[in-house]
Amino acid sequence: MQREIYKYSTGSVACEGLVARKANLAIPAPVVVLFHHWCGRDALMDSNSERIANMGAIAFAADLYGGHTTAVERDACAALMNPFIADRAMLRERLRATVAAAQRIPGADGQKIVVIGYCFGGLCAFDCARANLPGVLGVAGFHGLFTPPNLGPQAPIAARVLALHGYDDPMAPPDAVLGFAKEMTAAGARWELDAYGQTVHAFTNPQALDRAAGVHYDELACTRAYARVEGFLKECFATP
Repeated sequence: MQREIYKYSTGSVACEGLVARKANLAIPAPVVVLFHHWCGRDALMDSNSERIANMGAIAFAADLYGGHTTAVERDACAALMNPFIADRAMLRERLRATVAAAQRIPGADGQKIVVIGYCFGGLCAFDCARANLPGVLGVAGFHGLFTPPNLGPQAPIAARVLALHGYDDPMAPPDAVLGFAKEMTAAGARWELDAYGQTVHAFTNPQALDRAAGVHYDELACTRAYARVEGFLKECFATP
């Protein structure tokens, strides 16, 4: 596995992502952009990028906050994420610039991009579909947030959309799931929801071990979700 820091900018913000790829990967290669959870681009996200790279793509773990900024404590994580939740137009521009940076990665096929995200990053992935960003063929959210951006009329969504959801996730309750389903259907998206029973938020994160707070790792759900994503990538990248 080859790993390298990829420095890029989004406007005036200097960012440090991680690019991972198999040493024998044929180029040009499709790209999977990974958007991080509210903690930032931490060691878990870098590890996830290697897992995705092993599926046969260039994996790009993005740095949405800039400066490779990360946090651990809940209040600090919220302070990093909340400005983007409060200003979805700003977030959309950050996402647009990040996907454009992914298209410039050496060896990348800029017209074959899938965006995936975790928690806050899942919301970011769905927002990439809502924005119809160039080159994005599909998006997938692991335990993502479903809140719509409310940025005016929604254009038809071209990218395929996959939501991987813990049914008991307190951060995305059933009414939010139903709202998301209605939103995607109204936008004409080719969408899919995989829901895992007895599963809460952050089910792919081995460090999430607080079921009382609604966040807990679930090995079986995690394994099934990644298997579905591997198939999803094959479907998306098979598109001419």
